[in-house]
Amino acid sequence: MTQLTEQVQAHPPAGTGRTLPAARAAAVVAGAAAAGLALLGLAAVVLLLWVVSPFPDSGLGGALHIGAGLWLLAQGADLVRDGTLSGVPAPIGLTPLLLTALPAWLLHRGVASAVVNSTHRSAGWVLCGYLGVAAPVTVYAAGGPVRVDVLSAALYVPLFAAAVTAVGAWTGSGRPTLERYVPWGADAAVALRVGAIATGILVGGGALVGGAALAWHGGTAGRAVGQLSASPAGQAALLLLCVLLVPNLAVWSAAYALGPGFAVGAGTVAPYGVSGRPLLPRFPLLAALPGVGGHAVGWAALAVPAVAGAAMAFCCVRAELGISRTAAVAAGASGVCGLAFALLAAAAGGPMGVGGLATFGPSGWLCGAAATAWPLAVAVSTATVVSWVRTVRRPAG
Repeated sequence: MTQLTEQVQAHPPAGTGRTLPAARAAAVVAGAAAAGLALLGLAAVVLLLWVVSPFPDSGLGGALHIGAGLWLLAQGADLVRDGTLSGVPAPIGLTPLLLTALPAWLLHRGVASAVVNSTHRSAGWVLCGYLGVAAPVTVYAAGGPVRVDVLSAALYVPLFAAAVTAVGAWTGSGRPTLERYVPWGADAAVALRVGAIATGILVGGGALVGGAALAWHGGTAGRAVGQLSASPAGQAALLLLCVLLVPNLAVWSAAYALGPGFAVGAGTVAPYGVSGRPLLPRFPLLAALPGVGGHAVGWAALAVPAVAGAAMAFCCVRAELGISRTAAVAAGASGVCGLAFALLAAAAGGPMGVGGLATFGPSGWLCGAAATAWPLAVAVSTATVVSWVRTVRRPAG
């Protein structure tokens, strides 16, 4: 027995003992690499635009600070611009959602690979490596004319990284289903899937509404590009920013279709009309905003959440769960849709200055409530009635 113990200690099994520090080190490197690749990608784009710009506003150091700030902005941190005409620092908290895709994808892939090659415990070490890069970058970006707000970075960057790490660990573990852990897991999985489908329909419908509005005002949007910048480099940077904000436009338009609308500074844009809209900059995407007063096209946008609710009802009925379970799943899916869209709405907005520009985008809690209420009103009743009719008509035996 003593000899066997000595042999185990001398030759530990794979994944333990001497291999454990190596696995942890590899996970930390994976996290640092995910952060570094995203940071380098954004910095390369900023440096390219700085090189081709005929009249750069700052030197190389300023361009690098902007690249670091954009990387943190992509993860929810706020930026602060000090060089304003009024002398009052202006916050910049509106995150281009497409910009978020790069660090999220790289971190998700790094965590999933680490979990597949090791254990689920390695996900925490990947997160440590990622945050190990984020901390010095935050310190570096805290200076300059466009600096990061350190408190917002300290709060939102770890939350962003932890959320992506959790999803990556779930993916790397083979996407385990809920029925493995709780008896009602199968119904919960259906509710999650159906709620995700309804959320996708809301955002997709919002993209159609926003795209149609932008195409209708295409001339105004095109003129805004030329008015804001005369150089090809400046126009290219402006168009790139518009592309990065396309997902934001889709979420804003979906919030418009849901009913609560969204804020543009001191004003509000909703299907019933536009109220109190301040003088806005001539930004191309802002050309899609409707005029003052309600109109038929605005009310027609309400068809988007109705379609999402109908699709939710169809999916719940198709699952053939019975009357009570169908109603419960439809209600749960409505809550999932509301929570998911509330998070999207909160992420898609933020301040663009002070005073009349302090609030841009939809309200997370209002949009979440509307995204829950529409499916509850459409899907739960429809799915329950259809399920009851199918049960009654089903032959006995």
